[in-house]
Amino acid sequence: MQKKAIVIGAGIAGLACSLRLQKKGYQVTVIERNSYTGGKMHVLKKDGYRFDLGPSLFTMPELVESLFELFEKPVDIYFTYKKESVICHYFWPDGSSFKAPAEPEKWIKEAADFFGTPSEVLKDYLDNSAKKYALTAPIFLEKSLHDWNTYFSTHTLKAIFNLGALDLFSSLDKHHKNIFTNKKLIQYFNRFATYNGSSPFKTSAIMSMIPHLEMHKGTYFPTEGMHAIGQSLFRLAKDVGVRFLLESPVLKINVKNNSAKGVEITVNGQNQYLEADVVVSNADVFHTYEKLLPTIRTPKRIIQEERSSSGLIFYWGIATTFPSLNLHNIFFSDDYESEFNEIFEKHTLPSDPTIYVNISSKKKPSDAPENCENWFVMVNAPANKGQDWEDLKQKMKDTIIQKLSNILGVNISDYIVCEEILDPIGIEKSTSAYQGALYGTSSNDPKAAFLRQSNKSHIDNLFFCGGSAHPGGGIPLCLQSAKITADLVPAI
Repeated sequence: MQKKAIVIGAGIAGLACSLRLQKKGYQVTVIERNSYTGGKMHVLKKDGYRFDLGPSLFTMPELVESLFELFEKPVDIYFTYKKESVICHYFWPDGSSFKAPAEPEKWIKEAADFFGTPSEVLKDYLDNSAKKYALTAPIFLEKSLHDWNTYFSTHTLKAIFNLGALDLFSSLDKHHKNIFTNKKLIQYFNRFATYNGSSPFKTSAIMSMIPHLEMHKGTYFPTEGMHAIGQSLFRLAKDVGVRFLLESPVLKINVKNNSAKGVEITVNGQNQYLEADVVVSNADVFHTYEKLLPTIRTPKRIIQEERSSSGLIFYWGIATTFPSLNLHNIFFSDDYESEFNEIFEKHTLPSDPTIYVNISSKKKPSDAPENCENWFVMVNAPANKGQDWEDLKQKMKDTIIQKLSNILGVNISDYIVCEEILDPIGIEKSTSAYQGALYGTSSNDPKAAFLRQSNKSHIDNLFFCGGSAHPGGGIPLCLQSAKITADLVPAI
């Protein structure tokens, strides 16, 4: 009989893993408690506006395309995208702004002028970013760190030989201050720590490899919006025989003799038991242990690990257009260190936040009515620890409106015609991400950055994939996580 695999959760990693296991010969069933697939990558439609609810940055499209290539399917039938000419438009409190071009050579030239930094210094930084990525990706991003075979390779030996160049034990901020003198440029590159929900004043300087993903590999926009990434994989999975059970919460993973044997689920109010040879959890690791493995003690390390940052997001329908804004826009705070201290030490929203504004209607006009824009407005937030979010949300809304109005020269509140708000409580409720942390654990500790939950559990036939497992959160790493996990699952 054909062996069976169950994937818990239809987030992007769960979808990708289901495809890889189906290709491996398993009969795959994906179980999702929500009525939709895609996890955080969901969509909201309101009053003629369309909003992508989750991730808004798309890099490394080849990782998506590789899943279609597995089944020899033409990707453009399912999914299309375009490369962006501008990475992001950055704004500072003093009124200055920098529109970052996507071409590295052009970026170096324009950044040298704007930041008053020699082009040679900028080129060296980008080259080192690419070098760090080349050294670490084959080990930390493409392999399981809990598989001994990972350590017996030429890639590992090369990385060990160049260990000093990886800057493992210096903070990202300290690393940048040793290279640059311009405070705005330091803040510019410190921002990349937020890509895994961490603080640049704590996370390892090895994270300076992240700019390589944007500035050498490029940023892209799916022609049908970010939601289309997950939906294209969902369509592909159905076409190749993956079975989906939606609105079917998993009650527990059944374990016998330290081996996963299947799951108990609720379908139409009735409990069912599904047997499986392999169980993969795309759910948050903490949630999996605490809720789905009631007879298994949650490892102390998982309980004690610091959560990554969360987010507070305002989805605003804006009844006008702003030609000065791009698809991606960043409005920096005046004091970056205080901002992250408030988030990670005081566990509250920053008094002066860095604001991210994504406007997909710039690239997909149908996302908003004519002469209008759909704004995805996000600030970094602490994980939910029982804060008074209703009070915090109103205060932050007022702060954001005042800050954006001052920089853009108009009263933003006059143009907000519809609104939805997503806070850490809502994120936890819809995705089971513990405390609403967007990336599982933070990478503020170097050990946490590289020793995340293994893709293979200590329970036989139980595996993990997704943002809370190795190698981390974000679309590219979730897709890498799915591949690592599928490769660890025994072949049929």
